[in-house]
Amino acid sequence: MDGTDSHPVSADTDDPERIAYVLDILSSVGSVLLVGALLFAISGVWPPLVAVESSSMDPNIQQSDMVFVMSEQRFAGEQATNGVVTAQQADRYTRFSGSGDVIVYEPNGNERRTPVIHRAQLWVEADENWYDRADEDAVGTADNCRELRNCPAPHAGFITKGDNERTNGAYDQASGISGVVRPEWVVGTAEIRIPLLGEIRLRWNQAGRTVALT
Repeated sequence: MDGTDSHPVSADTDDPERIAYVLDILSSVGSVLLVGALLFAISGVWPPLVAVESSSMDPNIQQSDMVFVMSEQRFAGEQATNGVVTAQQADRYTRFSGSGDVIVYEPNGNERRTPVIHRAQLWVEADENWYDRADEDAVGTADNCRELRNCPAPHAGFITKGDNERTNGAYDQASGISGVVRPEWVVGTAEIRIPLLGEIRLRWNQAGRTVALT
């Protein structure tokens, strides 16, 4: 013997706590993924929850709301065109206290721009003079089709507008927010709003999709 005391190596007493901590994290992540997968299975849209970043749909959908979005082809109303019921088509069909579906769409089909959440007002065919069917209060200063943007319609699609008359008095297609919305630009229809929950998403804007323009 060399006179040096020898001691048996003991197990790290923190290991059980660390293992429990890791398991808790994995369990939480798994639960979130499970809920996300379930929502995706129901909605057919990813992400199925979007945050509203402006007041363009006040008072029916408000800034900082979280909105559940579903593919427009699922459970489409009887009066739907390409899965969407417009305000002009709606017969006692309402969503968010107004006639017709509220849709989330990519303006001009640009995936890099913030999607817009506005109400589908009417469906137009390619080359249609839709001024005659338009709400005269929503065409801006135009007195005829020639003076109205996107009239005649360059292609078939939806005419849209926000519910907030103070900030969105004109159609999106009249104000320049977007051209006539092709069906393939539609992300889905808004189904349920969760007040204020979108504030979390808005604070982490880079982490998720936000919607609505003024």
